[in-house]
Amino acid sequence: MFDPKPILKNLPNLPGVYRMINAEEAVIYVGKAKDLKKRVASYFNKNLASPRTRIMVSNIAKIETTVTHNEAEALLLENNLIKGLLPRYNVLFRDDKSYPYITLTNDEFPRLAFHRGVQKKQHQYFGPFPNTTAVRESIQLLQKVFKLRTCENTVFANRSRPCLQYQIQRCTAPCVDFINTEDYAHDVHHAAMFLQGKTNEVLDALGDKMNTAAANQEYEMAAVFRDRIQALRQVQAKQFVSDFSVNDADVIAVATNNNGHCINLVMIRGGRHLGDKSYFPKNSQDAELVETIEAFISQHYVNQNTPPLIVCGVEFDAKDFEQALSEQANRKVRIQTNTIGDKKVWLKMAQTNAELALTQQQQTSSNQAARLLALREALHLPESIERFECFDISHTMGEATVASCVVFDKGDLQNGEYRRYNITGITPGDDYAAMRDVLTRRYKKVAAGEGKRPDLVFIDGGKGQLGVAIEVMQEVGLEDILLIGIAKGEDRKPGLETMIFGDTGEMRNLPTDNMGLHLLQQIRDEAHRFAITGHRAKRAKARITSSLEDIAGIGAKRRKALLTRFGGLDGVKNASMGELAQVAGVSKSLAEKIYEQLH
Repeated sequence: MFDPKPILKNLPNLPGVYRMINAEEAVIYVGKAKDLKKRVASYFNKNLASPRTRIMVSNIAKIETTVTHNEAEALLLENNLIKGLLPRYNVLFRDDKSYPYITLTNDEFPRLAFHRGVQKKQHQYFGPFPNTTAVRESIQLLQKVFKLRTCENTVFANRSRPCLQYQIQRCTAPCVDFINTEDYAHDVHHAAMFLQGKTNEVLDALGDKMNTAAANQEYEMAAVFRDRIQALRQVQAKQFVSDFSVNDADVIAVATNNNGHCINLVMIRGGRHLGDKSYFPKNSQDAELVETIEAFISQHYVNQNTPPLIVCGVEFDAKDFEQALSEQANRKVRIQTNTIGDKKVWLKMAQTNAELALTQQQQTSSNQAARLLALREALHLPESIERFECFDISHTMGEATVASCVVFDKGDLQNGEYRRYNITGITPGDDYAAMRDVLTRRYKKVAAGEGKRPDLVFIDGGKGQLGVAIEVMQEVGLEDILLIGIAKGEDRKPGLETMIFGDTGEMRNLPTDNMGLHLLQQIRDEAHRFAITGHRAKRAKARITSSLEDIAGIGAKRRKALLTRFGGLDGVKNASMGELAQVAGVSKSLAEKIYEQLH
């Protein structure tokens, strides 16, 4: 039995983070505390209310602590440790580190763009948005109302006439000087104000411009401003939220059932309702709602842009979170847990969304369990078989060959365990060699103890591909893993697939309405989708790679200068030797070399 007294005796009454560790030296829980001594001691009271906590405490073999300067630092450290260690008894949320944003670049004529990833100080960013659809709809709206450019700088710098965006009235064509810098800057300023929720100020400014243009008898210009005002009023009527005292806010609701919890997050940015997103945490089956909501706030908002108001449907002590998030954001952040009035309506909507998402997930899980059972029965598989891996090969006449491996485990497809393999060093179009390569690379590691061992491997292909798989498994020493080939039916029609068993050579077809066949098709189709997506990306990358890279003497700067001067690789190919020699850094001899190489 673990004796906590020696540790508790030496713990300070200071803020920090504690880690519970089991006999196998695995961290099973990470927590933060305002007072380490009091918080850790609370786990060893005789009457622990939660069975989950009692089980965790019974597995403790060691406790480690880290003292921090304040609660905010403890929150940040706790979040980093949870995401790095994935403890068994912590409620875990998937790390959404790449929320989409809208950016206005810092160019002479700023560009409106979709953005993910690291943010640069010189540009303006607006968001985050719950999904890419919300971003693209907002960009289309901004194009329609403010007519800002969305083209890349390389395209913008080499236009000689307006593009289609100008023709359909989605851009004012600054690339060919159809609008001056000052007027374009006004449009950019109004777009930024709109994204910040200052729509009434934008409407007032556009109204003044419309009246001025009309007074000066510039009726066409006045009509342009009138159309912008009408478009903005339509958006305001559809999307604007007048119930909040701030333009940016999040509404969080949590639903629960026997299978776990669901968090629904409603995002309001710039005074507009952008949509919602549902999250399904791991290890939440026996967790209290307060524990789940605290885990979500700490894991979701640390290292994220936090809105000034968070409305939450579960009451908990939010003071420490408010302090930590305010310090991170360098402004006041309020977490409101006791909602009244109009905010309660938004919270009710989020609650309904959370309950619906949880019900749908439960139905999907039940359906998958029924499919798995039907597949076992149809193929006479033992109940112990749970983990499937499926392989597919994709290429275009041998070009850019990519193999995929998708995993079905724990009753569902495990996206995080998918893998793609670039296949090189084989005869183009040789599917057998490609299958041998990917299976050897994957199962050599499994045989060496790296990675999980599958119960069953599906091969998307007929007897030839299956024969290769059997040989590979024998070579790596995993011949006891069951192999099944999936041969496509006549005209590749779904439902006519033939299963070929690697151990007996038996061939079997299932009825088209068999639920087990539907699961098999889902896994096979997912392997195909994952392979062809990787193949297309690899093929596209290969085709857009500049052949200038293969010419000696052409580095990154000269290549950029050539592509910028001639508007792309096609322009460089069409240039004469004399034109090539006019580019800075390109001598006559190098121009001749470039011309000869490209022709």
